[in-house]
Amino acid sequence: MEQRRPLPHLSGRPVVTDGGLETDLIFHHGVDLPDFAAFPLVDDERGRELLLDYYRDYIGIAVRVGADVQLETPTWRASGDWGDRLGFSAAELCRANRDSVALLDRLRDEVGLESMLVSGCLGPRGDGYSAGDVVDPDSAAAYHTPQIEAFAEAGVDLVTVLTLTGTGEAVGIVRAARAAGLPVAVSFTVEQDGRLPDGTPLSEAITTVDAEAAPDYFMVNCAHPSHIAQALTTAGDWCSRVVGLRANASARSHEELDTATDLDEGDPVELARAQDALRPRLPNLALVGGCCGTDARHVAAMWDRVLPSAGSSA
Repeated sequence: MEQRRPLPHLSGRPVVTDGGLETDLIFHHGVDLPDFAAFPLVDDERGRELLLDYYRDYIGIAVRVGADVQLETPTWRASGDWGDRLGFSAAELCRANRDSVALLDRLRDEVGLESMLVSGCLGPRGDGYSAGDVVDPDSAAAYHTPQIEAFAEAGVDLVTVLTLTGTGEAVGIVRAARAAGLPVAVSFTVEQDGRLPDGTPLSEAITTVDAEAAPDYFMVNCAHPSHIAQALTTAGDWCSRVVGLRANASARSHEELDTATDLDEGDPVELARAQDALRPRLPNLALVGGCCGTDARHVAAMWDRVLPSAGSSA
């Protein structure tokens, strides 16, 4: 089996990850992303340059503060149902997923940052902002296996599924990643009350998935720190399993964000302060980045609070 890079955040080393790729491209660069899908940009020279410029900003933050960096491929929507909607065949999707990994591999070589981690990014089969039907783990494993196998063939360091709304799909994805021999991280999203969109408390979701198919670690993404704080009112050992956060810039609900025509960027410093306030309840938090509405300004502000001495000396 291929030797993969170790995951430094599992031993507590700070790791920068990126921000809200899709909202950054749409609102700051005027890019049209049907169905919020960024992976088609990999097929276009201008699109590839936009992606590389986006990723370089986060590498710069990591270098400045002396942290490692983990970058997600632009493939949150590069799975079967979404590919069908966008006119991509199964073979074309497989190629797009492999090419997305190759893009970040070339960037790693370009910047000479051997420790950089490339994570194959998965998204939910459904919307991501609404729970939808209960997902059977076996069906989820079958659905996500082609994308995971494409990542494995391309040599990713791990796979990360972002914005999950229920536990069944999480269990299936972990099983599929294990079958492909890949480390895997599971990231749930929560509503303003701190519960998953299907109503499950975050604590219950994490303990349920851990009991059935433990991933390497958990994350929370696509929620404002004030929403995540509601989930952390239930203390317990489960909190130690949350290693990463990717917060939204906006405190709006998912329903409000889904219908918004403007970008609520919030205030980067206030966002960083609100996220930093969660640290006492998350003892193993090491991987920090952003989600919808955030860009490199927000993530830089977060890391200036995480590693203030390194940030101020740069």
